[in-house]
Amino acid sequence: MNFYAPFTLPFIIGTIILFIVLAWKYVSWFVALTHEDKRLVAKGVPSLATLRSVWEVVRESLLHVRIFRIDPRLGYMHMSLALGWFLLIAVGWIETMAYMGFAPVPLQGHVFFKYFAAQGVVTEHKPYFDFVMDLLLAFVLSGVALAWFKRFSSRSLGMRRATKHTTGDRLAMSFLWFIFPLRLVAESITVALYGGGSFLTGSCGSLLASIFGERLLSYAFEPAWWLYSIALGGFFVAMPFSRYMHIFTEIPLIFLRNYRLRPREEKGAIDYFEVQSCSRCGICIDPCQLQADLGIHDVQSVYFLRDRRYNMLKQSVANNCLMCGRCEAVCPVGINLNTLRLNSRALMRNIPNERRYGYFRDIDRSEGSGKVGYFAGCMTLLTPRTMSAMERIFEAVGDQVWWADRQGSVCCGRPLKLSGETDSAHKMMEFNRSLFHKHGITTLVTSCPICLKTFKEDYALEHIEVLHHSEYIERLIASGRLVLERGDVRYAYHDPCELGRGGGIYDAPRTVIEAVGELAEAEHNRRNALCCGSSLANTAITDGQQLKLASRVTDELEATGAATIVTSCPLCKKALQRTAKGGVRDLAEVVAEALPRK
Repeated sequence: MNFYAPFTLPFIIGTIILFIVLAWKYVSWFVALTHEDKRLVAKGVPSLATLRSVWEVVRESLLHVRIFRIDPRLGYMHMSLALGWFLLIAVGWIETMAYMGFAPVPLQGHVFFKYFAAQGVVTEHKPYFDFVMDLLLAFVLSGVALAWFKRFSSRSLGMRRATKHTTGDRLAMSFLWFIFPLRLVAESITVALYGGGSFLTGSCGSLLASIFGERLLSYAFEPAWWLYSIALGGFFVAMPFSRYMHIFTEIPLIFLRNYRLRPREEKGAIDYFEVQSCSRCGICIDPCQLQADLGIHDVQSVYFLRDRRYNMLKQSVANNCLMCGRCEAVCPVGINLNTLRLNSRALMRNIPNERRYGYFRDIDRSEGSGKVGYFAGCMTLLTPRTMSAMERIFEAVGDQVWWADRQGSVCCGRPLKLSGETDSAHKMMEFNRSLFHKHGITTLVTSCPICLKTFKEDYALEHIEVLHHSEYIERLIASGRLVLERGDVRYAYHDPCELGRGGGIYDAPRTVIEAVGELAEAEHNRRNALCCGSSLANTAITDGQQLKLASRVTDELEATGAATIVTSCPLCKKALQRTAKGGVRDLAEVVAEALPRK
């Protein structure tokens, strides 16, 4: 059987261009990986990480389980397009082999087999293949219909706002949306003229024949296959330069992630895989409080990644982000959005200056001694009641404490890192790290989740356990060292971004609250908790905008009927106090108030 026809040229050319561009991208990205990353890949390939990656590809690239968890309608739409198209290719390949055996068949022979089988006077198609292929085509078309509908009514599919796409994205999307309707038309005309088909193509073929007649359909036969081939070829050419590049980038990213490759604070080759794995599905838009509460619609992660990919990223987009992690928590691809923000800012703003930090080299304002060290942090020093409460707790359990910064000292470095000044941040980190080791502490407690995160991620504190004060207090209660008087006060707990989504600490504060009173949960809590609005990561929004964000949080917390709002972050406490109608306390304060009276 001859497997060539002129109409296949657009498909063949598009396929060749696609594979050339993909090969060039993959090779250049892999070559640019650091030596350490290449070592991780070499070590990971022969390990169980590869099998885990294969299963994750099936689960997330084909079945889209994460999107299903967010909204089943969106999950079905994405799955029908990905899994449906994959199965059309796989079953179509099997169908070709059923007819041709193991004889070599060119790629276009598999893709356009219905055409060539008809032209080869194969008039009796196997009913099983016809039914399965029609069923799969209907499955894909249902997803296409939902995608069309989503562009006009995103709310109907659970999204308040859909993504604004580039011209290239729209072009690729148009090709994609017409591939399968054109396939249906081409195969239905073929069935009407040559027989075969099943419930979908057979019914459509009969309908077309009854409307246009066999003669007109014979004129439309070749043009229909031409249009289908042009749609396929056009999509393949546009794909690597559009958001649909994620189809081929997400898969290697899954393997690389399981091989423990991660973006760093400096830009690196792994970033290419992360940035181009974004499908611009728009799921990250709705959770963004800048969009929902402030009406800022052009700085969300989907647009940040788009602008970075096309080398048109501006500071106004890179810097206008709370970096609260709400978008990262729902990203179906698991892109490290905050890290990419950080290294983008570092490239724009990092200004090494050794002289600026000479003044603190010999500063040591710490006091006391003990194996337990307490680092208040800048924001805790601005909320002194938290530190006083921690002092009472330390005294109640008899711990000897080394106070790192009760009289003021050097910042942990994270605020500068968030702004992009990574060299300056590391100068501060070096000072504090040497200070901690100098005083021989084995446990470092902090009341600031911002400090906690940077101590754990950036300090490499060997032989020093780092704890948030909520974890430390929970441990004291569990061991029986800290005895509290439980009252009947109802507390609404606010999960700080850096402690919850940033550090995975959700249960410790709740356990402590339940030891002193009744816990009330807000509508948005734990991984879905709202940001207080005063994030150090965002210096672009105004004070009034910060107040508006905080007001939404306090309104929601007070709607629980709780008498007091409790948080575990000094920055959140200051922010929420500005708009709360009732009291706002740090966790340490309510614990100190519950200490038995002497």
